[in-house]
Amino acid sequence: MNKPTRFLFFALALSTFAAAAESPLRAADPDLPISSWDNLKNLRQGQKIRVVLSDAKSYQGELRRLDDRGITVQQAAGEQTLARQDILRVSAKAQKHRLRNALLGTAVGAGGGLGIGAAADHRSCTGAGFGPCFPNLGKEILTPLGAMAGAVVGAVLPTGGWHEVYRAR
Repeated sequence: MNKPTRFLFFALALSTFAAAAESPLRAADPDLPISSWDNLKNLRQGQKIRVVLSDAKSYQGELRRLDDRGITVQQAAGEQTLARQDILRVSAKAQKHRLRNALLGTAVGAGGGLGIGAAADHRSCTGAGFGPCFPNLGKEILTPLGAMAGAVVGAVLPTGGWHEVYRAR
């Protein structure tokens, strides 16, 4: 296997492993069922949460306090304490990962550009193309262009939406 092919496989493997990474909200104990109140212990104070009560009222704000009796949410109008027995569902806003996504996009784009550049270089030097043979021109141009395009795409893709952390039985 030549160097461009190895680099392409490495970039694709890296992006695959990163995409398969588990959400940090439930990473502490993935064996807990979604109906376990202990899932809420993975939330941090100040994190944006959304709480839906059994009467369909919804509260969104920052987590202030959490105990076995309920949750206190800081909203623009002030603090709201919600009793555990009234809570139907709790969702948390995940952290945005623009830098991580930009780095992954850079790796994937560079790998793709390198692969396409290697194919173009091979074609130009085997007589199938036209003009003189430039054995590395495609790789030298398309690799950084692919990296830049991948970085832009990775940075602008939306991430960090709402993830359900708790649901009453």
